[in-house]
Amino acid sequence: MLNIKPDHLVGKGLHREVYRHPEDSTKCLKIVIQDNVRENSGDEETLREQAYYTTLIQRGISWGALPQFYGNIDTNLGSAAVFDLVCDHDGSVANTLEYYLSQEELTQQNLSGLIQAMKDLKTTLIADSIVTMTIKPKNIVYQKTSATEGRLLIIDNIGNSDFLPLANHIGLLARLKTKRKWQRFEASILAMANNTSARSIVVDSRI
Repeated sequence: MLNIKPDHLVGKGLHREVYRHPEDSTKCLKIVIQDNVRENSGDEETLREQAYYTTLIQRGISWGALPQFYGNIDTNLGSAAVFDLVCDHDGSVANTLEYYLSQEELTQQNLSGLIQAMKDLKTTLIADSIVTMTIKPKNIVYQKTSATEGRLLIIDNIGNSDFLPLANHIGLLARLKTKRKWQRFEASILAMANNTSARSIVVDSRI
């Protein structure tokens, strides 16, 4: 059993917390917050996500849009899902797209890299027929692979909550669903009235 300490915490969402793997610096651990375990509010999301990741592994996707999933492991905080820890070229944990869009100066400094990363993310999602619940800046990290370049990876809300999740298994339906969600994602960025550079990312990345 792995022993996780408070200082291993990397980030926290509504239902789950993410910690550095104490024995592997390239991995992170996603754990349902204990209050949510008792209410089952995080379990359903985790089970759906992991079932879909299993499908993606079986399909042999490129992993160009998602951190890779390696299964579960027992910890002192409960069962943990093991994923790649997304870090920048300098070794620091990658920040979310929301972070880079929060200040126009940050957006402008990384504009060319973000534009290309947006193009690449959309292309990969469609090519790999990946389904997401939603596509939001807070659920995407921008991994800086150099001072001027990077890639975008979706780290949360993977999978499909449809009663009959046909898009999980039919590529055409997955691609149509992704295109619709991408349009809503672009619209959310275009609505950022105080950041004209953010709007440029959408307009200049359209393919």
